[in-house]
Amino acid sequence: MKIVIAGAGAVGTHLAKMLSEENENVILMDEQKERLGKMESQFDLKAIVGNPTRISDLENANVDSADLFVAVTPNESTNITACILAHYLGAKKTIARIDNYEYLQPKNKSYFESLGVNSLIYPEQLAAEEIATSIKHSWMRQMLEFGNGALVMIGVKIRANSSILNKPFKELSRDIPYHIVALQRGDITIIPRGNDVIEPDDLVCFMTTKEQIPHIRKICGKEKYAEVRSLIIMGGSRIAVRTTKLIPSNMQVKIIESDMERCRRLIELVDDRVMVINGDARDPELLISEGIDHTDAFIALSDNSETNILACLSAKRSGVYRTVAEIENIDYISMAESMDIGSVINKKKLAASTIFQMMLKTDVSSVKCLTFIQAVVAEFPVNVECYMTRKPVKDLGLPAGANIGGLIRNGKGMNVTGNTMIQVGDHVIIFCLEHVLKKLEKFFR
Repeated sequence: MKIVIAGAGAVGTHLAKMLSEENENVILMDEQKERLGKMESQFDLKAIVGNPTRISDLENANVDSADLFVAVTPNESTNITACILAHYLGAKKTIARIDNYEYLQPKNKSYFESLGVNSLIYPEQLAAEEIATSIKHSWMRQMLEFGNGALVMIGVKIRANSSILNKPFKELSRDIPYHIVALQRGDITIIPRGNDVIEPDDLVCFMTTKEQIPHIRKICGKEKYAEVRSLIIMGGSRIAVRTTKLIPSNMQVKIIESDMERCRRLIELVDDRVMVINGDARDPELLISEGIDHTDAFIALSDNSETNILACLSAKRSGVYRTVAEIENIDYISMAESMDIGSVINKKKLAASTIFQMMLKTDVSSVKCLTFIQAVVAEFPVNVECYMTRKPVKDLGLPAGANIGGLIRNGKGMNVTGNTMIQVGDHVIIFCLEHVLKKLEKFFR
């Protein structure tokens, strides 16, 4: 595929790197030459200095032959305008990064499509949704739903009190209502085989139905985790505002923001139940005065990844059992996990889910990136009698790094065994390492 990315900021640069590593034909453009840096020499892509709202610059980037045009500059209006122009010039699909939640409302979808904007991506909203899910389920690191909740994937940090420790998977797999699709041990992602075992501090990915979530909680030794009732947020960012809109209404919420002008704005944006405090959330005395030692959850959303990591560590020392840190530097994610700071949120990886979905030639219901593992979970509908329907699962020969987590048949989630035959109409949920996703396309054609 030929992909043109407008905007060499944090999101655009990450996407360009990721897609070039997938051997896609990538062109990265930005108005500022210094923002492009050494991208062209370090990665297999073409870097162009240009304004994405100028037709001549878009023509220079050969947008007319682009399969996908992605506008992720810091300016929302620039991104929308660029997509409109790219569509006019011949780009097959377009994605615009936005900052206005109102644009995402279903009633506005057809309007933007009529303009030539096929998809809108709001990374801050994606991050807020992840945080809200994490807070609602305090004992999990991550939870993803598929088929309107027919199947769920749960990421759990396993401690020494878990009943599934040190047991070979071939023993665990007998008559169980779940499927373990992967585990993360340090920097290593393991697709489990029969003799593999779960060790303390492993991050384990379970695929199961909602009815079995209490069972998963029990075997992981997480039954004593209390429901989150009180929450402190460090930083009054857009993510913070969106998070307050998504969490339960009975939750006590405080936002601590150091900028007074931003505090005034926050008061207008959040509900009355949210208390806005002007101060530095890194100040231990301030946190003590605001009851950090009696707070259930702490979310660090400052602009600095290091600050967020340290703030979560400090909150844990104060007795907070649920912490979430926004980490923009992807290189810090594995370090943060090794420090056991809690859940990690990364807007770049969340944005990548949407981009992946647009890239794939095969119909895919959803593609979701996992923050704590360099992997994705994809939902593939089986619309025709493709290769996946010809043999039992054990004989399909799926590529290394891919694992079928389950399937949805007639709206009901099901576990998959080696003898399972996939049928037309099924939705297959596959866990796979990021570089394996495109290899799966041929199995569903």
